[in-house]
Amino acid sequence: MLTTIAIENYRSLRDLRLSLERLNVVTGANGSGKSSLYRALRLLADCASGRVISSLAREGGLESALWAGPEHLAGSVRSGRHPVQGTVRSGPISLQLGFASDDFSYLIDLGLPKRYDSSAFNLDPEIKREVVWSGPIMRPASVLVKRKWTLAELRGSAANADAWQPFESTLRPYESVLTEVLDPVRAPELLAVREQIRGWRFYDQFRTDVDAPARQSQIGTRTPVLDAEGRDLAAALQTIVEIGDVDALHGTIEDAFPGSQLQVVETRGRFDLELRAHGLLRPLSAAELSDGTLRYLLLVAALLSPRPPSLMVLNEPETSLHVDLLPALARLIARASGHTQIVVVTHAQELVEELTTAGAQPLCLVKNFGATTLEGVEPLEQPPWNWGSR
Repeated sequence: MLTTIAIENYRSLRDLRLSLERLNVVTGANGSGKSSLYRALRLLADCASGRVISSLAREGGLESALWAGPEHLAGSVRSGRHPVQGTVRSGPISLQLGFASDDFSYLIDLGLPKRYDSSAFNLDPEIKREVVWSGPIMRPASVLVKRKWTLAELRGSAANADAWQPFESTLRPYESVLTEVLDPVRAPELLAVREQIRGWRFYDQFRTDVDAPARQSQIGTRTPVLDAEGRDLAAALQTIVEIGDVDALHGTIEDAFPGSQLQVVETRGRFDLELRAHGLLRPLSAAELSDGTLRYLLLVAALLSPRPPSLMVLNEPETSLHVDLLPALARLIARASGHTQIVVVTHAQELVEELTTAGAQPLCLVKNFGATTLEGVEPLEQPPWNWGSR
């Protein structure tokens, strides 16, 4: 389970560290930094698949994603006696992301690229530093893998733990140790971290429009993990029926839509979703369901996955849902948190209250001189974190 998320210099997240519990609900006013936190978590996940550089490029490059405020705020600015003025940065320009867990922890430091006359990719950020360590706090004795610039080093054997062994080949500035150092014997911790991150799931792009794949008949194959867009909804629900917690599936449908029954119809290998509602003479097909009903069924398929992930992040799951469905959604999320660590990012105060009642840790983000902070937490009260240095 993740214990801490740390982000520095990413958009409004100037220096944000969050302690995580099994179930967490992130809220705050528009512009407080909720979307930035969600994007930062996705960037961390992209490190394990080698996509962090391209993901930053889609955001406009590193310079667009960096904290836009000054390095330091003078007391006169905080008191309102002087306006914020631009300054020349004295320290290295970097965007840093990291997480701590009970087992292995990881950080990445991204910086501006060197200029190469022979390259057309001079706007791509570079990976300046990466560290993998054991336990939640990085200390010299707990570091297992360290990378600076193009050189990666692995800690020696237990008999000679103070010796560092360089990785056989140098890394390119856009290559991560998580994807390039593939040695399960010498660096099993890298494999563990990579597989842990690759197991994270993010859901924020469910389509419910009239042409949404979830409304169409689809070829059915066993689907223990719902697609990020929900295109294999019928197959995912049928997989829960056959190898998952079918009682939980029927129970949550009854909780949300009393008297209704869900079924998946198979016709020559193609699956169609139907919902029989109380009082109707025939079941409704997926094409006939309201946006809110379809989105709720997508959330059911994600949260009752027969292959639960170590971490699931839901971004605004209340979209299209009537307020009367939020208590059932909160109960579904709370149930799923029994086997999956969950972070919910939401605007809906009703959902925040329901999840908090169910035991979730509320995390309210606020803006302070342009920087996102955690409401009620002073900078020195944030969880301990050590970025190290270049």
